[in-house]
Amino acid sequence: MVSNPTPQRQLRAHRPERTAARVLNTAEHHAWLARHLTDRDRWLCRMLFEHHVLTSTQIIDIAFTGRRGANLRLRNLYQWGVLHRFQPHRDRGSHPMHYVLDTAGAVAIAREDGIDPKELGYSREREIGRAFSLQLAHTVGCNGLFTTLTRRARQPGAAGALAAWWSAARCGRHWGDIVTPDGYGRWREAGRDVEWFIEFDFGTEQLSRLAGKLARYERLAEVTGITTPVLVWLPSARREVNARSAMAEALRGLDRPARVPVATSSGEAAADPLDMAAPRWRRLDESGTAGRVALAGLPALWPGLRASAPGGGQRPAAATPAATRAEVAPPSPMPPPDPAPPWR
Repeated sequence: MVSNPTPQRQLRAHRPERTAARVLNTAEHHAWLARHLTDRDRWLCRMLFEHHVLTSTQIIDIAFTGRRGANLRLRNLYQWGVLHRFQPHRDRGSHPMHYVLDTAGAVAIAREDGIDPKELGYSREREIGRAFSLQLAHTVGCNGLFTTLTRRARQPGAAGALAAWWSAARCGRHWGDIVTPDGYGRWREAGRDVEWFIEFDFGTEQLSRLAGKLARYERLAEVTGITTPVLVWLPSARREVNARSAMAEALRGLDRPARVPVATSSGEAAADPLDMAAPRWRRLDESGTAGRVALAGLPALWPGLRASAPGGGQRPAAATPAATRAEVAPPSPMPPPDPAPPWR
């Protein structure tokens, strides 16, 4: 006979207590955070400010060595109002927790850069509202292409490193008057840099619209004087075949098609659908080239191509970024060394 039954409320899922909203915005709380936030915490805030939303799995890939330590630290950052989190609905199973930047994290970024938080362009309502955005899966999927590269680069004895990763929002501020890629990246391996724009296709965009972007990439190359490969990721092999046909026709219609080097891949082209470094990229016009190459092998597809701006990944802008917000420098895609225990 059970004489002391467990109350129902104790059977519910654990919900970490959060500091009250009025406390999160006080000077005392921010001063307390200054002593408790590690370099890795601050870097993670900048990554979320740049890339908007990352899953717990992606955060482990780029910043931690184990799930337990990551979960403990992320719980603390959530409790302190540095990060906010949500879990999208799924009919079967469950999605990983999704993290966005919260108020205290945004204030920390602004203060570090000597910016008034009001000029940062941060909106808590907008960030939390990403839980309902129709672009959420696209954003998370595209971010996964880059976090997979960071995970690869963090492995012992890794041959390459992700040297730059710009979000679609940053690309839009620099080149949005011409074209807005889903991201810009730079991979460094064997003393050589490879840079690219990414077009992440989820199968929802009309192929004619995707192909029409090539003319805008040609215009961007003319304005900046830089020829940059455009990598197009597609969800299936069938979609890739159809997309290649549409883009090949569009490429033939350009005045200077050599200014728009294009390679494609699909989620079925490698064991890991999001591993960009794998030998999965196939040149759009295959003349003289057979098979698929790894990310570091892209220069072999276009022997005369050279990466721009070696050493920093900073590219000249086609247009001056909008003056409506303070411009925060893009964070390094690789995490800083953080000897502090993650459970502190």
